[in-house]
Amino acid sequence: MQSTASSTSDADSATQRDSVYARLGGAPAIHRLVNRFYGLMDEVPEAHAVRQIHPPSLSGSADSLFKFLSGWFGGPPLYVRERGHPRLRMRHAPYAINVAMRDEWMLCMRMALAEQVDDLALRTVVERAFSDMANHLINSENPTGCPH
Repeated sequence: MQSTASSTSDADSATQRDSVYARLGGAPAIHRLVNRFYGLMDEVPEAHAVRQIHPPSLSGSADSLFKFLSGWFGGPPLYVRERGHPRLRMRHAPYAINVAMRDEWMLCMRMALAEQVDDLALRTVVERAFSDMANHLINSENPTGCPH
């Protein structure tokens, strides 16, 4: 029994070490990525439309994204512990998200990743995952992003 527990523990440790969360640098790196992402959203004129669907202060959005990414990347499931299943599509349903907004969001995320993640292979994997998620959140064909 003890050897099984030890093996499981060793496997869990190896999985945690190999997680995207660990490979990125854990909580400090995720905070830097999220802060830079939202900083870019404020700075990059091409992100104007997606910035407009966020509240004036991005601190709550940054906190939510940090907690979500922590678990999504294989670290502590902070978001799930606090709010339950992310249900991303449902939580984003009140906002008309079109292809242009997805592209603006992805522009900021790609820029943040390029600045924060030196490992090209890791950055490519993370960017692809973000792209898949962003595609999943598109809920409007309206080019203006307005709900009506």
